[in-house]
Parts: sequence; structure tokens; C-alpha cells
Amino acid sequence: MQSRDERFAGQVKAIINNASRTVGVLFLLASFCTIATCATRAGEPAFPELKAGTLRAFERYVELTDGRNEAELKRGTSLFWVDGLPEGQRAEAYAALKRGEVKLQRLETRDNGAVISCPGGLIHHWVGVVFIPGAKLEDVLGTLEDYDRHSVYYSPDVERSKIESRNGDHFRVFLRFRRHKVITAVLNTEHEVEYFHDAPGKAHSRSSATRIAQVENAGKSDEREKTPGDDDGFLWRMETWWRMEESDGGVYVQSEVASLTRNIPIGLGWMIAPFVTRIPKETLTFTLEATRTAVKNRRSKY
Repeated sequence: MQSRDERFAGQVKAIINNASRTVGVLFLLASFCTIATCATRAGEPAFPELKAGTLRAFERYVELTDGRNEAELKRGTSLFWVDGLPEGQRAEAYAALKRGEVKLQRLETRDNGAVISCPGGLIHHWVGVVFIPGAKLEDVLGTLEDYDRHSVYYSPDVERSKIESRNGDHFRVFLRFRRHKVITAVLNTEHEVEYFHDAPGKAHSRSSATRIAQVENAGKSDEREKTPGDDDGFLWRMETWWRMEESDGGVYVQSEVASLTRNIPIGLGWMIAPFVTRIPKETLTFTLEATRTAVKNRRSKY
């Protein structure tokens, strides 16, 4: 049992630690303000701007990625990225999928072998696949197309969701994203989504974010949208390709995402880098896992 003096010493130590953490937070905030001020004084903008050259580079990237996807879908076989692995690795990947793992890979689209330079921005490109045992293709499509409930299926990443219009397999949807990594960003987004039924047990979709607006003071009385492209640059563009195939007593689901964010400014890397470099991969992993959970829950109700 601790003596009175030992208990008192422990309390004093806890107070000192709490004070140190508070000072640390204040120091980081002061450092950010100082860095932003210095950047402005040096003639470098403290906040980014989506420039025409950045957008052209991303559009070229998406054009080439679209072409590769169309060619693979037209071929109709080996639809998932793991199918391109050497035989032994491919078998291990499918075994991992059957165990419930999500298999991801970072991609890079090149232009005739050359790296596509994106001045002022960063292109993030990931693909992931998950297996949903016991599911049918219509279960997956029913979940993905149920955009009014995406705020339930994909919470907390999706805070609000709504189908704005539907014409057959074409959807226009609203999604509000909330993403946190050191800092929190809230984004109002609109998407055009088209679904395609390729063959019995096979389907794919193509989604394009037509509008992305960062929300300032989200949830407060003075909430407002920043002008798209003239914001903090956490997400400027997002393009998504989904593929689904019913096989092996379930459905394989693949999602491929290419997104455009600001580059990482000198001096702000400690705050910006974790957000723009880790969020794309982590978000894709979460999306695929949440899709599997939502599909399973949907099946249990019917």
C-alpha cells in the first residue's frame, strides 16, 4: 500500500504531465500559425489553390485509367487485381480473402511508360478487394445502390447521404464525408454513378465526384462551404471503379479509387502529410469492410 507521501508525489507528477501536454498542444498551434505566417511572407500561399495544370494532369491520369479498366472489363476474365499475381501469391491472396482479409495494392497509371507529373497536387491511387461469403450479387448491388442509408452503412466516414435523382441504373447522390487524421475535414460532395450488368453474376459501376466543397465550421450556426478548388486541398477530385462477381459461394467486391489532393507544403508536413497520404488507403479499407458488414446485415433481414 502506498504511503501518504507516495500518493502525494504521484498526484504532483500527474499534474505536471497534464500541464506539459497542454503546453505541447499550445506549442503546436503556435508553430502552425508561425509557419503559415512565414509562408505568406515568403510569397508562398499558406493555403493551396487548384490550378489548371494540376487538373489537366489528373484528367489525363483518369483518362488512361478509364481506358485500362474498359479493356479489362471487355476481356471479362481475371477481373480482380489479385488475379495478376504469380500463381503462388494469387492462391495465398484468395485464401486470405476467404479468411476475411482485405487485400489492397497501390497503383500508378503511366502515360506510355512515363510518370504523369502533377504540379501542385498529389494523385492517390489504390485498389482493394474483399470477399463476402454467402452473399448474392443482388445483395451487394442493393447495398451499394441504397445511398439514402450510406450514412448508416459507412458511418462515421459518411455523415449524411441522399439520392438526389435516379434514372434506371444512373444515380446522382449527395454524400457528406467527415475524415480525421490529426485534423478533421468535412466535405459536401455530389457524385454521378452508373451501374452496368455485364453477365449473370457480374456487374461493375463507375462513379465520379462532380462537386467537392470543404465545409467550414461544420455543424455550427455559421457553417459555410468554401469555394471548391480554393480551400485547404484535402480532396479536390475523386474517381471510383467498382467490380463485383458472384463466385465460390459468395461475392468478390473490388473498389479502385483515384483521388487528387494538395501537395505537402514545406513546414506543414507534420500536419498535412498524415491526412493526404494515409487517408486514401485507410478509407478504402474501411469502405470495403463496411460494405461486407452491410451486405451481411441486409441478408440477415430477408
